Amino acid sequence: MTFSIAARQDGRFGMAVSSSSPAVAARCLHLRPNVGAAASQNITDPRLGGRILDRLAVHGDAPRALREVGGDATDLAYRQLSAVGPTGPTAWFSGEHTLGTHGAAVGAHSVAAGNLLSRTEIPAIMVAAFESATGELEERLLIAMQAAVAAGGEEGPVHSAGLAVVADVEWPVTDLRVDWAEDPIDRLAEALEIWLPQRDDYVRRGLQPSAAPSYGVPGDL
Repeated sequence: MTFSIAARQDGRFGMAVSSSSPAVAARCLHLRPNVGAAASQNITDPRLGGRILDRLAVHGDAPRALREVGGDATDLAYRQLSAVGPTGPTAWFSGEHTLGTHGAAVGAHSVAAGNLLSRTEIPAIMVAAFESATGELEERLLIAMQAAVAAGGEEGPVHSAGLAVVADVEWPVTDLRVDWAEDPIDRLAEALEIWLPQRDDYVRRGLQPSAAPSYGVPGDL
Protein backbone atom coordinates (compact mmCIF):
# COMPACT_ATOMS: atom_id res chain seq x y z
CA MET A 1 0.00 0.00 0.00
CA THR A 2 2.98 2.26 -0.56
CA PHE A 3 5.21 3.56 -3.31
CA SER A 4 8.33 5.63 -2.74
CA ILE A 5 11.48 7.00 -4.29
CA ALA A 6 14.77 7.87 -2.58
CA ALA A 7 17.52 9.79 -4.36
CA ARG A 8 20.62 11.96 -4.12
CA GLN A 9 21.68 15.13 -5.90
CA ASP A 10 24.73 17.34 -5.32
CA GLY A 11 25.33 16.09 -1.79
CA ARG A 12 21.66 16.24 -0.83
CA PHE A 13 19.42 13.27 -0.10
CA GLY A 14 15.68 13.17 -0.52
CA MET A 15 12.70 10.90 -0.50
CA ALA A 16 9.04 11.01 -1.47
CA VAL A 17 6.40 8.48 -0.47
CA SER A 18 2.67 7.92 -0.75
CA SER A 19 0.23 5.37 0.62
CA SER A 20 -3.41 4.46 1.14
CA SER A 21 -2.67 4.55 4.89
CA PRO A 22 -2.58 7.76 6.95
CA ALA A 23 0.63 9.62 7.81
CA VAL A 24 2.91 7.40 5.71
CA ALA A 25 5.93 9.71 5.88
CA ALA A 26 6.07 9.42 9.68
CA ARG A 27 6.78 5.69 9.39
CA CYS A 28 8.54 5.13 6.08
CA LEU A 29 10.76 8.12 5.32
CA HIS A 30 14.28 8.17 6.78
CA LEU A 31 17.02 10.70 5.93
CA ARG A 32 20.30 11.80 7.50
CA PRO A 33 22.46 14.71 6.30
CA ASN A 34 25.75 13.65 4.67
CA VAL A 35 24.78 9.98 5.12
CA GLY A 36 21.90 8.91 2.91
CA ALA A 37 18.25 7.98 2.53
CA ALA A 38 16.36 4.83 3.44
CA ALA A 39 12.81 3.53 3.14
CA SER A 40 11.13 0.91 5.30
CA GLN A 41 7.69 0.04 3.96
CA ASN A 42 5.12 -2.69 3.20
CA ILE A 43 4.31 -4.08 6.69
CA THR A 44 6.54 -1.40 8.10
CA ASP A 45 9.15 -1.63 10.82
CA PRO A 46 10.27 2.01 11.22
CA ARG A 47 13.31 0.91 13.22
CA LEU A 48 14.92 -0.49 10.08
CA GLY A 49 15.23 2.90 8.39
CA GLY A 50 17.40 4.26 11.17
CA ARG A 51 19.47 1.08 11.26
CA ILE A 52 20.16 1.32 7.55
CA LEU A 53 21.30 4.92 8.00
CA ASP A 54 23.55 3.87 10.87
CA ARG A 55 25.31 1.39 8.57
CA LEU A 56 25.54 3.95 5.76
CA ALA A 57 27.21 6.33 8.22
CA VAL A 58 29.94 3.73 8.73
CA HIS A 59 30.76 2.81 5.14
CA GLY A 60 28.36 4.53 2.69
CA ASP A 61 27.59 1.35 0.74
CA ALA A 62 23.82 0.95 0.18
CA PRO A 63 23.75 -2.74 -0.88
CA ARG A 64 26.03 -3.66 2.01
CA ALA A 65 23.88 -1.68 4.46
CA LEU A 66 20.76 -3.61 3.43
CA ARG A 67 22.59 -6.93 3.77
CA GLU A 68 23.87 -6.03 7.23
CA VAL A 69 20.53 -4.81 8.53
CA GLY A 70 18.69 -7.70 6.94
CA GLY A 71 21.02 -10.18 8.57
CA ASP A 72 19.97 -9.01 12.04
CA ALA A 73 16.31 -8.17 11.38
CA THR A 74 13.36 -10.31 12.42
CA ASP A 75 10.32 -10.83 10.17
CA LEU A 76 12.30 -9.62 7.15
CA ALA A 77 9.97 -11.53 4.82
CA TYR A 78 7.31 -8.86 5.51
CA ARG A 79 9.53 -5.86 4.83
CA GLN A 80 10.34 -3.80 1.74
CA LEU A 81 13.50 -1.72 2.05
CA SER A 82 15.51 0.66 -0.11
CA ALA A 83 18.65 2.72 0.41
CA VAL A 84 20.76 5.45 -1.20
CA GLY A 85 24.30 6.23 -0.07
CA PRO A 86 26.56 9.16 -0.98
CA THR A 87 28.11 7.30 -3.92
CA GLY A 88 27.85 3.94 -5.63
CA PRO A 89 24.82 1.83 -6.47
CA THR A 90 21.45 2.25 -4.80
CA ALA A 91 19.73 -0.82 -3.37
CA TRP A 92 16.40 -2.46 -2.53
CA PHE A 93 14.95 -5.55 -0.90
CA SER A 94 11.43 -7.01 -1.06
CA GLY A 95 10.53 -9.87 1.29
CA GLU A 96 8.50 -12.84 0.11
CA HIS A 97 5.40 -11.56 1.90
CA THR A 98 5.43 -8.13 0.23
CA LEU A 99 1.81 -7.24 -0.42
CA GLY A 100 0.08 -7.59 -3.78
CA THR A 101 1.69 -6.57 -7.04
CA HIS A 102 5.07 -5.17 -6.11
CA GLY A 103 8.34 -4.13 -7.67
CA ALA A 104 11.47 -2.03 -7.40
CA ALA A 105 13.91 -0.30 -9.74
CA VAL A 106 17.27 1.43 -9.46
CA GLY A 107 18.78 4.35 -11.34
CA ALA A 108 22.17 6.01 -11.26
CA HIS A 109 21.13 8.17 -8.30
CA SER A 110 17.75 6.82 -7.21
CA VAL A 111 15.75 3.79 -6.16
CA ALA A 112 11.98 3.31 -6.18
CA ALA A 113 9.86 0.56 -4.68
CA GLY A 114 6.19 -0.17 -4.18
CA ASN A 115 3.61 -2.71 -3.13
CA LEU A 116 -0.09 -3.17 -3.88
CA LEU A 117 0.67 -1.47 -7.20
CA SER A 118 -1.54 -1.30 -10.25
CA ARG A 119 1.35 -2.88 -12.21
CA THR A 120 4.92 -3.94 -11.60
CA GLU A 121 6.41 -1.27 -13.88
CA ILE A 122 5.49 1.65 -11.58
CA PRO A 123 8.91 1.84 -9.81
CA ALA A 124 10.78 1.77 -13.12
CA ILE A 125 8.55 4.59 -14.38
CA MET A 126 9.36 6.61 -11.27
CA VAL A 127 13.10 6.11 -11.63
CA ALA A 128 13.01 7.03 -15.32
CA ALA A 129 11.04 10.20 -14.54
CA PHE A 130 13.44 11.22 -11.79
CA GLU A 131 16.63 10.51 -13.69
CA SER A 132 15.45 12.44 -16.76
CA ALA A 133 14.08 15.43 -14.83
CA THR A 134 16.00 18.63 -14.06
CA GLY A 135 15.68 21.18 -11.29
CA GLU A 136 15.84 21.01 -7.52
CA LEU A 137 15.88 17.60 -5.86
CA GLU A 138 12.42 18.28 -4.41
CA GLU A 139 11.03 19.04 -7.86
CA ARG A 140 12.50 15.87 -9.37
CA LEU A 141 11.09 13.72 -6.56
CA LEU A 142 7.65 15.23 -7.09
CA ILE A 143 7.88 14.59 -10.83
CA ALA A 144 8.59 10.94 -10.08
CA MET A 145 5.56 10.70 -7.81
CA GLN A 146 3.33 12.37 -10.38
CA ALA A 147 4.61 9.95 -13.03
CA ALA A 148 3.63 7.05 -10.78
CA VAL A 149 0.12 8.37 -10.35
CA ALA A 150 -0.25 9.01 -14.08
CA ALA A 151 0.84 5.41 -14.78
CA GLY A 152 -1.67 3.90 -12.38
CA GLY A 153 0.08 4.16 -9.02
CA GLU A 154 -1.42 1.98 -6.31
CA GLU A 155 -4.17 -0.49 -6.98
CA GLY A 156 -6.49 1.62 -4.81
CA PRO A 157 -6.63 5.31 -3.82
CA VAL A 158 -3.79 6.93 -1.92
CA HIS A 159 -4.51 9.14 1.08
CA SER A 160 -1.18 10.37 2.44
CA ALA A 161 2.14 11.55 1.05
CA GLY A 162 5.39 13.11 2.15
CA LEU A 163 8.51 14.66 0.64
CA ALA A 164 11.70 15.55 2.50
CA VAL A 165 15.25 16.59 1.68
CA VAL A 166 18.36 16.92 3.84
CA ALA A 167 21.38 19.01 2.90
CA ASP A 168 24.42 20.30 4.81
CA VAL A 169 22.61 21.43 7.96
CA GLU A 170 21.43 19.31 10.87
CA TRP A 171 17.71 19.47 10.10
CA PRO A 172 15.65 18.70 6.98
CA VAL A 173 15.64 21.70 4.66
CA THR A 174 12.33 20.42 3.27
CA ASP A 175 9.82 18.30 5.20
CA LEU A 176 6.33 18.37 3.72
CA ARG A 177 3.51 16.00 4.68
CA VAL A 178 -0.09 15.41 3.75
CA ASP A 179 -1.34 12.97 6.36
CA TRP A 180 -4.89 12.41 5.03
CA ALA A 181 -6.50 13.72 1.85
CA GLU A 182 -8.33 12.47 -1.23
CA ASP A 183 -5.54 13.74 -3.51
CA PRO A 184 -2.40 13.89 -1.35
CA ILE A 185 0.16 14.17 -4.15
CA ASP A 186 -1.69 17.16 -5.61
CA ARG A 187 -1.75 18.73 -2.13
CA LEU A 188 1.96 17.95 -1.78
CA ALA A 189 2.64 19.75 -5.06
CA GLU A 190 0.75 22.81 -3.82
CA ALA A 191 2.75 22.86 -0.58
CA LEU A 192 6.05 22.51 -2.46
CA GLU A 193 5.17 25.42 -4.75
CA ILE A 194 4.74 27.62 -1.67
CA TRP A 195 7.70 26.23 0.26
CA LEU A 196 10.51 25.97 -2.28
CA PRO A 197 11.03 29.72 -2.91
CA GLN A 198 11.36 30.24 0.86
CA ARG A 199 13.41 27.14 1.72
CA ASP A 200 16.84 28.74 1.78
CA ASP A 201 15.56 31.75 3.71
CA TYR A 202 14.50 29.47 6.54
CA VAL A 203 17.92 27.84 6.56
CA ARG A 204 19.42 31.32 6.83
CA ARG A 205 17.10 32.08 9.75
CA GLY A 206 18.60 29.15 11.60
CA LEU A 207 22.23 29.93 10.81
CA GLN A 208 22.28 33.75 10.53
CA PRO A 209 19.17 35.23 12.16
CA SER A 210 20.46 38.80 11.88
CA ALA A 211 20.63 38.43 8.10
CA ALA A 212 17.35 36.56 7.69
CA PRO A 213 14.58 38.18 5.66
CA SER A 214 11.29 39.28 7.17
CA TYR A 215 8.04 38.01 5.69
CA GLY A 216 5.96 40.90 7.00
CA VAL A 217 3.56 38.89 9.17
CA PRO A 218 2.35 40.32 12.48
CA GLY A 219 5.15 40.23 15.03
CA ASP A 220 7.75 39.27 12.42
CA LEU A 221 10.73 41.58 12.87
